[in-house]
Amino acid sequence: MKEKEKHNIKPDDRRQELRELIDMDSLKAILNAFTITTGLMANVVDVNGRSIFSKKDVNKCCKFCKLIFSMKNGQERCRGAYERAGKQAALFGEPYIFRCPSGLIEWAAPIMVDGVHLGSIICGQVLMWEPEEFFWIELREMNKSLTSDFKELFKAVEELPVVSGDMVQAASYLLLTIADFITRSGLEKQKKSEELRKQKLLLSEELETRKKLEAQLGQMFLYSMNEEMELMEMLREGKREQANQLLEKVTNDIILGSKGNMDVIRTRAIELIVVMSRTAARENVSQERASQINSSFIKMVLMENSIDGIGSQLQMAIDIYQKEIQKSAQIPEMTGIRTMKEYMQRHFSENLTLENIAGSAFLSTSYASRIFKKEQKLSIMDYLRKIRISEAKKMLKESNLQIEEIAVKVGYADSSYFTKVFRKTENMTPSQYRKTYMSK
Repeated sequence: MKEKEKHNIKPDDRRQELRELIDMDSLKAILNAFTITTGLMANVVDVNGRSIFSKKDVNKCCKFCKLIFSMKNGQERCRGAYERAGKQAALFGEPYIFRCPSGLIEWAAPIMVDGVHLGSIICGQVLMWEPEEFFWIELREMNKSLTSDFKELFKAVEELPVVSGDMVQAASYLLLTIADFITRSGLEKQKKSEELRKQKLLLSEELETRKKLEAQLGQMFLYSMNEEMELMEMLREGKREQANQLLEKVTNDIILGSKGNMDVIRTRAIELIVVMSRTAARENVSQERASQINSSFIKMVLMENSIDGIGSQLQMAIDIYQKEIQKSAQIPEMTGIRTMKEYMQRHFSENLTLENIAGSAFLSTSYASRIFKKEQKLSIMDYLRKIRISEAKKMLKESNLQIEEIAVKVGYADSSYFTKVFRKTENMTPSQYRKTYMSK
């Protein structure tokens, strides 16, 4: 949308966009938490100053505001003030503290999307100082057009909190942060909805194309095992974007291959979730955690009655498994590496295999190899060879053992192979090393 068009959106359209952007239940919960924490009331209004909530929710405002709203023209006067304050806040892009038409302190935090002002969070009423005689005179003067009976109004004012300037400032910026969170969350939700809509459109187009091909070739379209293996490799390596794209294709293939049979779609989706679970377990995610996630998503898939719902469950499953794999990679790496190094130091004289070493730290061979190489800059077997050659050098210098005996003691049953490895590492044979050291 062009910049000029953005700012020509009608107020009613902005109100509708604001309501669509916001998760109303979540917003109510956030504002209720704000009120409980600070003791201050907050409301969300559109660009015309009208609350986006129902009358029931608006009635949760302070007693003073309820009295003003109940008076003729009182609510319209407040809306006008909210509209003006919201525009000022949007103009400067920060909270705007103002004095309401009834003489009390409020502030507005703008809700902006792509530079367009959709509404504001309004907070108040409050007092910033203890009322004195002039305050009551001024309050009477400012509200005389609404009422001639000030007894209840004055009583309601006495119940309002007195807050410091610092608290007003802090609370206003907290609401600005909330407004920013509201817009970002809403935009993310809209983005996902748009992506789902596009996916649905692409799926529909692909379904039509594949139906024609299937009629010609008389075959079902199922995703290949190669794609499944590729997807699991992306899951292991944390390639989130590529994994999500491939999952979308695999999901479409499952749906197309099932010919719309929901039982088949559920079964194939559950199979895919189980494969994800096993992949996560091999990447050091605890069996208990992997099983917990697995069980949860299988239940959700069995409860789903729509193709879109099952697709969403698969997307959420791979996202969670990716996060769990990433989390597990951050915690046990150093501990696992240290355990493997200590194991090799104690057992270097034995016929060690990669499985032995990785198993000492309860890790899979692929995961153990990857983190060890990343941290130590050499492979596990190269590190083991380094230990063995180091121990062999000590024996060559400090003992009269034969080369064959030293080879066995450092884990090489074949002395000729030991000599080959030693020469490759030290650029000389074990015998030459001993002579060189003895001649010094």
